[in-house]
Amino acid sequence: MKKTIAFKMKLNPGMKEEYKRRHDAIWPELKQLLSDSGIREYHIFLDEETDTLFACQTVSGHKNSQELGNREIVQKWWDYMKDIMATNPDNSPVTMKLEEVFSLK
Repeated sequence: MKKTIAFKMKLNPGMKEEYKRRHDAIWPELKQLLSDSGIREYHIFLDEETDTLFACQTVSGHKNSQELGNREIVQKWWDYMKDIMATNPDNSPVTMKLEEVFSLK
């Protein structure tokens, strides 16, 4: 089963370049976990006026990146990113699920 999910997150002001730098050097083991979990495409866009990150994933299977929080590498990534974005007490990014209202295929 293939599906597309989208959610938004909040970047701290002035952290665009650092966020991009960290993602340009994403850890190979994290990238592998995402792939092994069925995440086929993962795009993140930034609205610079609001520092809102918009994420979109194409997933085959039943899990998305936000459901991998029990994995040690994901927890380490969250800890690594917590200083540049809004996070929950467990360091996971604050995410707001977005509802698909239109799709052109």
